[in-house]
Amino acid sequence: MTRAIVIVLDSLGIGSAPDAERFGDAGADTFGHIATWCAEHRRPLRLPNLLALGLAHASRRATGRWPQGLVTDPPVCGAYGVARETSLGKDTPSGHWELMGCPVPFEWGYFARNPDLTASVFPPDLMQRWYSICGIESSLFNQHGSGTDVIRDFGDAHVLSGFPICYTSSDSVFQIAAHVEHFGLERLYEICRAAKAIFDEMGIARVIARPFHGVSGNFGRCAGRKDFTTPPPHDTLLDILRDAGREVHAVGKISDIFAGWGITHHHPGADNGSCCSQTLNALEQCGDGGLVFTNLLDFDTMYGHRRDPEGYADALEAFDRFLPQLQSRMRADDMLVLTADHGCDPTWAGSDHTREYVPILFSGHSIEPAMDLGVRETFADVAATLASFLSVHRPLFGRPIVSPIVGSTASECFFV
Repeated sequence: MTRAIVIVLDSLGIGSAPDAERFGDAGADTFGHIATWCAEHRRPLRLPNLLALGLAHASRRATGRWPQGLVTDPPVCGAYGVARETSLGKDTPSGHWELMGCPVPFEWGYFARNPDLTASVFPPDLMQRWYSICGIESSLFNQHGSGTDVIRDFGDAHVLSGFPICYTSSDSVFQIAAHVEHFGLERLYEICRAAKAIFDEMGIARVIARPFHGVSGNFGRCAGRKDFTTPPPHDTLLDILRDAGREVHAVGKISDIFAGWGITHHHPGADNGSCCSQTLNALEQCGDGGLVFTNLLDFDTMYGHRRDPEGYADALEAFDRFLPQLQSRMRADDMLVLTADHGCDPTWAGSDHTREYVPILFSGHSIEPAMDLGVRETFADVAATLASFLSVHRPLFGRPIVSPIVGSTASECFFV
C-alpha cells in the first residue's frame, strides 16, 4: 500500500496572494526575492532538485515571472502548482490546518501594539490572574518584539528577578522566554499551560515556551520550544487517517501545531537538520497507508523573521542536498509533497509573516511528470489529494488535484 510524505518548508511563499494588500503585503515574494538577492550579490542559488520538482515553475505561475538567476525552464519530473489560502490569518496553525483540510473561517485574537513602549500590550486583568495562578510577581518586556532581541536585552533582568519574559508579534501568540537553568524547563511549560487556559478567552491561537540558556552577554535559544495550540475546529486528514487505523508520524512541531490531534507517533526535532533526519526515521517506521508529516521551522524562525536572505538561501540549498537521500528511501508507490504554510519574505519590512501563495509540488513514481496543476483556490486541495491517494474519505474541504499515473520515473530527476 502507498505512503505519503508531506514536508512543509515553513514560510516559503512564492508571491503575494490576491488579498495581500489587506495584510500590508502586496509585492511580497519570499522565494523570488531570495533569488533576486542571490543574483544581485553574485551568489548563485543552487537548487537542482527543487527546480526539478517544479519550484521555479510554480513561482512563475504565481508571479508571472521567472525567478532571477535560476536556470530557465529545466526539465520537471513532478507535478507542480500554486495554492492560495482561504483562512483569515497568515499564521502557522491556520496554514497547516488548511493544508490538512480544515480552513480557519474565524479571526484569531491579537494583541494590539501600544505606542507607549513602557506599557504592557497584554490585558492587566488577565496577566494578574496568570501571575496569581503561577505564583509569580510580574513579567518583563510585555511588548511586540523579536525573541532573540528580548533574551539579549532582558536576559540579565530575568535571571536576577526570576520574572519570565513575555512578548508577542503580529501573529495570534503569547510567547514566554525563560532560562532553562535559572527558571527550569518544566516550570516554563507549567506557566505556559496556565497562560493558554487564560488567553483562550481572547481567542489567542498559541502560547509558546521559548527556553534559552547561556550567560550574561551570551544568551541564546536552546532546544525545548513547545507550542501550546488551540485544537483545529473540526477533523483534519490526520484524524481521518488515525481513525482508519493508519499511522500519522509527526516530525518537528507538527504535533504541537495540531495540539496532538490525529497524531500516532511524534518525532521531535529542534532544527531543519534534525527534522530531516527524523523524517528518514519516521519513513522507516511508517506502515502501509501511513503519513509522515514534517515541518522545517528554520526557514521561518531563523531566516524569515530575522530578515536574513543569505541564511535562507543556504538553508534551501541544504534541504535541496537532502532530497536525494529522502528519495532513495521512498518506495516505488510512495508520494512526496513539498509545500509551505505562508510567506516570511526576508527582504520585506518588519519581521512578520507575509500573505503569499505557496508551492505545491508532488513527486513519486506514480505522478505524471511536468504536470501543471495551476492555481488552487485553497490549501485544502492538498488534503483532498492525499486522502484520495491513501484511500480514505476526504476532509470537509478541498478537491483532489492529481490523478496518479503509474510509470513516471521521478527518481531520475534528483541530483546528488
